[in-house]
Amino acid sequence: MTGVAKQPERDQQQTYISKLSLTNFRNYETLSIDLDPGAVVFSGDNGAGKTNLLEAISLLTPGRGLRRAPYADVAREGGDGGFAIHARLDGPDGPVEIGTGMAGGDAAGEGGRRVRINGAAARSAEDMLEWLRVVWLTPAMDALFTGPAADRRRFLDRQVLAIDPGHGQRALNYEKAMRGRNRLLAEGSRDGAWFDAIETQMAETGVAIAAARAELVRLLAAMIDRLPSAGPFPQADIGLSGMLESEVGTTAAVDVEERFRQALAEGRDRDRAAGRTLDGPHRSDLVVRHRPKAMPAELCSTGEQKALLVGMVLSHARLTGEMSGMTPILLLDEIAAHLDAGRRAALFSILEELNCQAFMTGTDAALFSSLKGRAQFLTVDHGTVGPTI
Repeated sequence: MTGVAKQPERDQQQTYISKLSLTNFRNYETLSIDLDPGAVVFSGDNGAGKTNLLEAISLLTPGRGLRRAPYADVAREGGDGGFAIHARLDGPDGPVEIGTGMAGGDAAGEGGRRVRINGAAARSAEDMLEWLRVVWLTPAMDALFTGPAADRRRFLDRQVLAIDPGHGQRALNYEKAMRGRNRLLAEGSRDGAWFDAIETQMAETGVAIAAARAELVRLLAAMIDRLPSAGPFPQADIGLSGMLESEVGTTAAVDVEERFRQALAEGRDRDRAAGRTLDGPHRSDLVVRHRPKAMPAELCSTGEQKALLVGMVLSHARLTGEMSGMTPILLLDEIAAHLDAGRRAALFSILEELNCQAFMTGTDAALFSSLKGRAQFLTVDHGTVGPTI
């Protein structure tokens, strides 16, 4: 296959999940499975619980996972309202035990979720990023280019977080400050001192968010440039649209902060009428073009959009490995069904090249037949997981 390296990228250290245990998670009352370091294929009927396994793994990183479900919703129906996920990681620093979950009726930690690393309580979910990075691609993301800007911002911020663990806290701080400002607007407050304090915080954190996004886009664009120009996953031209993003990188951060603070102050009456803050990084957008066709991604065919998105996710996985020094774990839900045979073969080769643990799901294990002898095949059957026969 043109452009696919013949040797795996071994410069990053591989971290992989060697054992995954679930308690009262989705449709799993109890589950414990041993896992291999390379490709892992979960096959089974629709609704059997394949995506639930990927969702559990995605919760080994900050946030609400690949479905963005409230933590209380992932607890098994009929259980006590709590859940537990435990993983044993093997990597360059030896085995590490990571556990996360929520006790029934618990409201502590990040939205009720607790995290333990090697038996000790973690300060926050961000501590998990010290041990592993997780990247995912799901069918729900197929509408990324045609859906609302909020979905693209979320996608972008998840990519930033994989290489910049501090990004999550910046985003939380900005959202908290913006909610405070919106509350003042809704109350019709004219307290200039309160507005000044909140808008100063929004300016500082907002510019930091925009700068982190801009840096991610710059690094990812360089990684995308390394894709073969005529390869199975086309190159994308990516950029940012937003009032702050247009200035960061060309103007001193302190000046951008001051301009944003002034814009917020001058826009109070307008925002009061709208009932919300209308300017800031929460309004920015990720702009993507299909480079070979010189066409906006949203105007491409469904198949072209899928190939474009796969190329971006794979490029981001490479970037994450280079920036963090450890290969990320990839979660690829129903990936084979949406790719033709040539692109499936190319994807499998790239995953081997990345030297990563990649979890893939599908209703038909035959779509992964070319991986026989190179992957672990497991059958999922409504709460049980066993070797594929």
